[in-house]
Amino acid sequence: MNKTLRWLIVFLLFIATGLSFLDRQVLSIAIIKIQQEFHITDVQYGMINTSFLISYALMFTLGGWLIDRVGGKLGLAISVGLWSIANSLHAVMTTFSQLLTFRFFLGMGEGGCFPGAAWTVYRWFDKEERALANGIAIGGSAIGAVVAPPLTIWLSSNYGWRGGFLIPGLIGIAWVIVWSLTPWKKENMATVVQPQSDATETVSFLELLKKRPTWVFIIIRFLLDPVFYFMMFWIPKYLSSVRNVSFEEIGKLFWIPFLALGIANILGGWFSGQLIAHQYSVNKARKTVMGIAALLTLSAPAISWVSTVDVAVALMAVFMFAHGFWITNYITSISDMFGQKATSTIVGLSGTAGAISSLLLNPLMGVVIQRYSYTPLWIASGLLYPLAFILLITLIPKIKALSLGAKQDSIDAMDSVIL
Repeated sequence: MNKTLRWLIVFLLFIATGLSFLDRQVLSIAIIKIQQEFHITDVQYGMINTSFLISYALMFTLGGWLIDRVGGKLGLAISVGLWSIANSLHAVMTTFSQLLTFRFFLGMGEGGCFPGAAWTVYRWFDKEERALANGIAIGGSAIGAVVAPPLTIWLSSNYGWRGGFLIPGLIGIAWVIVWSLTPWKKENMATVVQPQSDATETVSFLELLKKRPTWVFIIIRFLLDPVFYFMMFWIPKYLSSVRNVSFEEIGKLFWIPFLALGIANILGGWFSGQLIAHQYSVNKARKTVMGIAALLTLSAPAISWVSTVDVAVALMAVFMFAHGFWITNYITSISDMFGQKATSTIVGLSGTAGAISSLLLNPLMGVVIQRYSYTPLWIASGLLYPLAFILLITLIPKIKALSLGAKQDSIDAMDSVIL
């Protein structure tokens, strides 16, 4: 048993998810110079973003399905390698069609990141440490969002906007080399009998779609992902147009909610594990943390009503902190129920649902803001998490390992005994 190796793998996952958010955000800053140089219109820029979202949504499910079949080590190497090469190619683009194509392949690669991370954590960690490991793994995405704006500006200032794409892309390729060379022991805390390869007995989509928890996790992600994307895409514009915050000051404030998210990803996983260590069942531990998260999000409507910018940003940070608690235990609950056979597939299906929902509702958000104000969206943000929590506790009375496939493997069998 090698604890150092297990946490090294989690650290590499942290870097991978951080790179995924960093790489997707570079364009949002570099586009200012790209539009000046290549005369790309706002309509074309919208098409470029749509290209990413379409491939990202498709590959969330397909990538998850593939990783459940080839394993996390190979699956993540392919995923990170594909998007890192695509990101590097942004640095040599000279036409709109090239940028559209490279963006599509970026989304295709990134779609496998989070399903692969969830699969890997399930393989290496038991029920007490699984949520903490998931929190660290997905926490990289928040840190990536924090460092992306200043890092991109610094790289662009020193190496041109092309360097802002090339250097992170090369770091991703270096990550693939390190990941591929990392030895995977056959024993770990989560299993007694480990398969001889990463690939495991698989479960068909049809069987998974017959399971009620599959649809519960999909519906919850469909409801909540647009709220998260609203926070990502609209906070700067809200601060500018409603709170009259200058462009320079927005750069000083925008990172705060995402730092809160990264801290909560890790703290939410640790808290869940501590509850289990103090004799809480997996079901009670995960739902306790998610319930706290749902309560915290009720503060969101107050963002519209408070008088000062500092308090509004603080409330945004509270909301993102709550999301960190929620998403870590949401993904861990999927692995608790679907195990090594289907965790990646379910994370992928739910991620696709969230991406599609966000793609459909983002234009509607613009209509609401233009015709009314941001207030209805802040109210919706505060109510949807409690609604999702009610759906969770009502439709999944107990988070426990499901019987999947023709037979239970040793992992699911052990979990079903100890839950």
